[in-house]
Amino acid sequence: MTIDETDRKLLAELQLNATQSYATLGQVVGMSAGATHERVRKLKAAGVIRRTAVEVDPAAVGQGVLAFVLLDADAWMGDEPTLRALEEIPAVQEAHIIAGPASVLVKVRTATTEDLQATLRALHQVDGVTSTQTIVVLESCFERPPAVM
Repeated sequence: MTIDETDRKLLAELQLNATQSYATLGQVVGMSAGATHERVRKLKAAGVIRRTAVEVDPAAVGQGVLAFVLLDADAWMGDEPTLRALEEIPAVQEAHIIAGPASVLVKVRTATTEDLQATLRALHQVDGVTSTQTIVVLESCFERPPAVM
């Protein structure tokens, strides 16, 4: 699917507020509600829009500790069993195979530093992991959704 300027405007608006009506979205891009609905449907069908989600304040739901953990390994970490093992650790929100000082970067959210320590123990149990380096976030200045260029 080729993304045009209208699609980009729709995506940008939906990232700001995915609960807007198709009529409101249509006004922004100069289309009818029906045509806007069809555009959004096509973006979903093509996998451009992967899901619609509610953004929750982690601290408000007791997940105020944020850390990024670099995993060193003695094996390739991109295989299915390894990715499944990381996915099964509830505190791991994201996992990325990286080039740089480690093999994998994971984003972890927990309620307490004790829970973070337990998560680090679980990460050390993943086959191939030889060591970790943890960066604990003291304050998040901002997070932004992917830019729709």
